[in-house]
Amino acid sequence: MTDADAGAGAGAGAGSGTGADRPAARRRGRPPRAESAETRDRILAAAREQFSERGYDKTSVRGIAKAAGVDSALVHHYFGTKDLIFEAAVEGVVGTVLDTPGALAEGPLEGVGEQMARFFFGVWENPATRAPLLAIVRSAVNNDAAAAVFRRLVAAQVLRRIAARVDLPDAELRAELAAAQLIGCVMLRYVIKVEPLASANVESIIERLAPVVQGHLTNP
Repeated sequence: MTDADAGAGAGAGAGSGTGADRPAARRRGRPPRAESAETRDRILAAAREQFSERGYDKTSVRGIAKAAGVDSALVHHYFGTKDLIFEAAVEGVVGTVLDTPGALAEGPLEGVGEQMARFFFGVWENPATRAPLLAIVRSAVNNDAAAAVFRRLVAAQVLRRIAARVDLPDAELRAELAAAQLIGCVMLRYVIKVEPLASANVESIIERLAPVVQGHLTNP
């Protein structure tokens, strides 16, 4: 066998390696379900962070995708429009949180002012729920779509349940005034961060607000 023949044989052997020697072919089609769920959750987490920090108007699908480390097309694939990803980002957490505890929907109406105050501030003091709440409150101030989500969540899951217990002609207005007292305080403390309210002890805030909230609901 000549040197040329030997070189040819060696070249053929190098080019015809076994399947084990070759890099694995990239799988086509949809990603595995576990991978899809992980990607979706990562996009939602990035969306909550973006909406919380920037508000609805200044948040973009491209920005969410960049924060999540994915392509913008993948954000659209899982959630569609910006409105829909906003709703998914906040409703999954906020909707569950605002599912008013039984204490607010049952029992005597006396003392419900303190219960409402503790419920509201308990939600805002929890770091896990504060971010999506900040996202929806900041966005609702300037955007109609975000405001609609906020109204639906708060009205359906809090105000209507409280109003149903108030046996007075203006029950809905009373419930809204009570909520406005709490939401206004929340805005100053957690969103605008006005001092000394922003750093005041939460128990002292509840102690001062509870009688006012109670008055809106039950005073003549």
